[in-house]
Amino acid sequence: MAVTQQEIENRLWDAADELRVAMPEAQYSSVVFPLMFWKYLSDTWDHHHQEFLSDNEGLEGLSAEEAREIEYRDYQSFEIPFIHPGTVQQRRASWSSILATITQPGLGQRVRASLQAIETANPDKFSRLFGSMTWTSEEVLSGEVLAAVMQAMDRTPKMHEGNMSHDVLGGAYEYLLKRFSDGSGTRAGQFFTPREVVELIVEVLAPENRESVYDPTCGSGGMLIASANLLKAHGGRGYTLKLYGQEAVADTAGVARMNLFMHNLTQFQVEVGDTLKDPRFKKPDGSIAQFDVIVANPPYSLKWKPWTKDPRAIGGVAPQSSADWAFVQHMIASMDPKRGRAGVVLPHGVLFRGGQEAAIRQRILDDDLLEAVIGLPPNLFYSTSIPTAILVFRASGTKSDERQKGVLIIDASKRFIKAKNRNVLTEADIADVLTAYRSSFDAGGNPVDPDGDGGLAARFVPTTEIVKAGYDLNIGRYLKQAAVEQEDLGTLIDAYNLARAERQKAEQRMLAVLADAGIKGFDE
Repeated sequence: MAVTQQEIENRLWDAADELRVAMPEAQYSSVVFPLMFWKYLSDTWDHHHQEFLSDNEGLEGLSAEEAREIEYRDYQSFEIPFIHPGTVQQRRASWSSILATITQPGLGQRVRASLQAIETANPDKFSRLFGSMTWTSEEVLSGEVLAAVMQAMDRTPKMHEGNMSHDVLGGAYEYLLKRFSDGSGTRAGQFFTPREVVELIVEVLAPENRESVYDPTCGSGGMLIASANLLKAHGGRGYTLKLYGQEAVADTAGVARMNLFMHNLTQFQVEVGDTLKDPRFKKPDGSIAQFDVIVANPPYSLKWKPWTKDPRAIGGVAPQSSADWAFVQHMIASMDPKRGRAGVVLPHGVLFRGGQEAAIRQRILDDDLLEAVIGLPPNLFYSTSIPTAILVFRASGTKSDERQKGVLIIDASKRFIKAKNRNVLTEADIADVLTAYRSSFDAGGNPVDPDGDGGLAARFVPTTEIVKAGYDLNIGRYLKQAAVEQEDLGTLIDAYNLARAERQKAEQRMLAVLADAGIKGFDE
């Protein structure tokens, strides 16, 4: 009988809930995802092992080596090795084998040894997959709690292709990601981007069969998976995409790798490292590797060590106080020159902040690399309540003729519904944004079909107008209906301080004039 989505989700959450006595919800993912993936690998291996035994009943004369060769050639795609081979403690590094020892001391040590053995036996597939595994220490997670989690998870139906589809399995993984994010506050932003935002970006960029997709701050891999899912939903072959990601946090990179495997996506490479300081994807000559599609939701206004000399720094170097434009510069350098396009979510400040950021913005606009700015509602993300925008870039000279020498600006800041912890874009909202993005525009930059965008304010703004505005891309400057909320607190404080200083100067001049006229007594 087929396993329902609801059934597996409920069982997995029951397992996660056993951790409530040992750690805050924000840390659940570091335990649950490795255990879940281990069970998935073990169930899958056991399923194919039983198929091998059933198909080869008449081959009792096979030696152990011959049997192993046949099984791993024709049935298995990865190895579950033995731990402590050649000793009385020898046992297979599988879920069921270790579960049988659950009442014995040292459970965490056996779990750790099993996961490490799987990584070592499958270096091409599972190297560094399970992360740091600090939770296997008795000091971090007691054997009693770990046993309770494993027993609860064991009540989950068998996780193999003969019992459940990868759609169900991947959906369960996504369910846990979202559930952990809902309960973990700002930390969630490091590995989970709301799926409706991901969907919007991927729909705009429209990956095609056999293209490469790259996320330089990939978190849990959601944007890479969404690219494959979208292509499949549109009748394409999502499994043909070549997926690449880099993530600064090793444990989060492990979550991404497991997530991709759970979705039956195997053409991927996820590397660990700081993308700005140490980009891991490079050409043989040492230059930055280039891809067809680049997607990202980088950490906002990240303090960083600016480049001293780097070919990615077109237009200048982003200030130490904010790496926002540095991530954009990296993405631009990563675009394939013939068909590359990129979509990134950033705070509104990147549209109008001055100084070094203004110089970079000017260069990118002069080079006609920015295709569109899509203003999003506030409070969409787990890590911040500020409004954000999607910036869409195209490789030099690859914009469509009608999008040359200008920027399409769309305001979707009012399009959301309120959920428990944040605002949410609905499917209708996403559809309206996409309609506006794909619209034609008249000579004045207005949509040819003004009702076709679902009431969204949208306009194609020529670069000449943006230049006259000092390269300021503030949405409210070009769309009168744009939300007041787009101005972030920092901008308002700067404006206040400027006005206050001007007022003080005026008062000083007035007092000086009055004093010269012999009029005194004003309270300064």
